Amino acid sequence: MVTKNLAALAKFSYEKMAKTDIASGETLFAGLNCFEPGQEHAAHTHAGQDKLYVVLEGDAEIEVGGEKQLVAAGGGAFAPAGAVHSVRNCSEKRLVVLAVLAPPPARS
Repeated sequence: MVTKNLAALAKFSYEKMAKTDIASGETLFAGLNCFEPGQEHAAHTHAGQDKLYVVLEGDAEIEVGGEKQLVAAGGGAFAPAGAVHSVRNCSEKRLVVLAVLAPPPARS
C-alpha cells in the first residue's frame, strides 16, 4: 500500500479516541490514533512491545516514562517495551498520531 497522506485516512469519534488501522504484518503494526479536542489515550504499558508515535496533525501532550512533552506535527516519541505512555490532545483542533508497534498487537 502506498499512501501520500496518511492523515487523510483518519476517522474520529466524539465519544472517545478513534483508531484507524494502516498496515499490519508479522513483525510490525501501524495505525492512526485520532483525537477530538480534549480526548486522551490513558497511560498504559505494553510488555514486550515497542511503540513509536509520530504526530501528523495537531498538537499532543505525550508522556513516556513519567516525562511529559508538548509535541507538534512532525515530532514524535518512542516508548520502549514496559514504559508507561499516554497521549492527550491539548489543543482546540483535531489530533492525528501515527502509532507504530513492534511486534504487532495480538489479534483475536
